Amino acid sequence: MSVLASQHRASGMPKRRSDKRDIEVGRRVRTFRLQKGLSQEKLADQLGVTFQQVQKYEKGTNRIAAGRLQRIAEILEIPITEFFMPDRGVSTAPEAISEVGDTTAALRLVRSYSRIRDARLQQAVLYFVEQVAAE
Repeated sequence: MSVLASQHRASGMPKRRSDKRDIEVGRRVRTFRLQKGLSQEKLADQLGVTFQQVQKYEKGTNRIAAGRLQRIAEILEIPITEFFMPDRGVSTAPEAISEVGDTTAALRLVRSYSRIRDARLQQAVLYFVEQVAAE
């Protein structure tokens, strides 16, 4: 334990924990990373951290420093404000993503879907998948 950490604990100050905002930002990092078709390993390499660190960011276990969040936004080619915008009605709940997000097939599906440029065709594909899944 570092001297600073031991002084921090000795002072009686509680350890900072992630809150719901940290968890939400991490969830959005994961969502945008998957949409971009990047693995945790590739994002980690570009950030200069381990993939385990990226996992901790995405789970909200570790807070993401402002400078690192800016770098993530640059890598994902999105404005940093996207991490803080209200949902637009698209379900990206952590449990929904984690159900399929770690499978190769799901990643391929997300990559392919994100490359469809025609909005009507994207909606048709979405409708088709939802109908098949409902059966």
